[in-house]
Amino acid sequence: MTTNRSTEYLIGLVRELCKLPSETEWVEFKHNNAHPQEIGEYISALANAAALNGKAHAYLLWGLEDGTHDIIGTEFNPITARKGNEPLESWLLRLLNPKIRFRFDVMEVDERQVVILEIERATRHPVSFSGMEYVRIGEVKKPLKEAPDRERALWRIFDQTPFEALVAAERLDANAVLRLLDYPAYFDLLELPLPANRDGIIEALTEDTLIQPCPAGGWNITNLGAILFAKRLADFPGLSRKAVRVIQYRGAGRVETIREQLDGKGYAAGFEGLVGYINGLLPSNEIIEQALRRTMPMYPELAVRELVANALIHQDFFVTGTGPMVEIFDDRIEITNPGEPLVDTQRFVDTPPKSRNEALASMMRRFRICEERGSGIDKVIFQVELFQLPAPLFEVPEGFMRTVLFAYKDLKDMDKRDRIRASYLHACLCYVTRRKMTNTTLRERFGIADQNAADASRLLKEAVKAGAIVIEDSSVGTRSRGYLPFWAVPVTGEPAGFV
Repeated sequence: MTTNRSTEYLIGLVRELCKLPSETEWVEFKHNNAHPQEIGEYISALANAAALNGKAHAYLLWGLEDGTHDIIGTEFNPITARKGNEPLESWLLRLLNPKIRFRFDVMEVDERQVVILEIERATRHPVSFSGMEYVRIGEVKKPLKEAPDRERALWRIFDQTPFEALVAAERLDANAVLRLLDYPAYFDLLELPLPANRDGIIEALTEDTLIQPCPAGGWNITNLGAILFAKRLADFPGLSRKAVRVIQYRGAGRVETIREQLDGKGYAAGFEGLVGYINGLLPSNEIIEQALRRTMPMYPELAVRELVANALIHQDFFVTGTGPMVEIFDDRIEITNPGEPLVDTQRFVDTPPKSRNEALASMMRRFRICEERGSGIDKVIFQVELFQLPAPLFEVPEGFMRTVLFAYKDLKDMDKRDRIRASYLHACLCYVTRRKMTNTTLRERFGIADQNAADASRLLKEAVKAGAIVIEDSSVGTRSRGYLPFWAVPVTGEPAGFV
């Protein structure tokens, strides 16, 4: 949805829409007809038609004659309009599925009142109103199911249009683009000199599809440009809920909040500041070495950085009303993002990641914010083992992905699930780095003394019994025996796994 607009902008938009031919499928003109049910049906029809016609928004206007588009004024006022006892806008939103964004604006044009309803295009599913999907064909509004060719075309568009290519703000002049985007950060991250003039900046942003020319004149900021370089994500209503929330709690529960911050910058422009803020909240330990004090973070900074980047890159942007969240407790960090992972969590270490947002991931790699494809989780596991922390936990609450980093815990204080998970991820790390997991490597991972090799043997037996790891060659002696993650050995029948 377009950012806050001036009255001059809205009047200019009305005049531009009036120039369109009468059969335009993504624009409808009315005089006073403001029946709530019909407005809802038009929102569905116009949103779907906008997607079919490659438009970022559709429009419904009151105060114009349908055939000539002459400005004649209207008595309709959406601010005071109601359906029963409910305000019109909330009633419409309640019956829409999915709940796309729309907004009413009221203005005076040629001393006559005009109302414009701006409607976000359908993105992932056809928009329905009161359980029925509609579409515009020429000047006719009809149920989508009665136009199967349009329905098939709509689903093809949904499959082919990634989130990053959609428009976050449209019809902006060059000065407005530079006011909304932190363009110096773009050149800093690419280690390029800032162009000498505005045209050079606009050209560079266009080449990376952060902005694109608007057919109606001016420039559109794409979702890619806004989510990476917005000075304030709140300036883009469709993206404001995608800002990262950082919450610090007292203790191990969510009862008492110490502090909460919403990082409102674009992900690329604000990433270093975000990670620095998170690390500043994490506990640390003082170590004395040769009479010198040295502060050691409790959690590996590289692991925190990589997991935050993963949450930003791999989230499902089409899940509305929520965004990435980092929660800090006394004994752990939880990093959550909307959207379930496209890869089985048990195969995070060995399987190359599948990203919903490839353009975003590619740009973040170019900015060296995240690791090269497939190496990030390996580094997280390596860092966790280096700090001898409990293994990270990868959870999939319905509709979300959550990674948990735990504070240091002595081996004797780890429960069975902690021990098995640590042994399994150690086996995965050894496998992808072409090393053999043995009693010796597991002792190193847990910091077990050589004389306590029997403790490591018990951990290995426990993980084998749970089905997390398998013996590579049972004929080899216990001390030299190698182990593999369960998926590294060909199996028949049902897929293997462990809980």
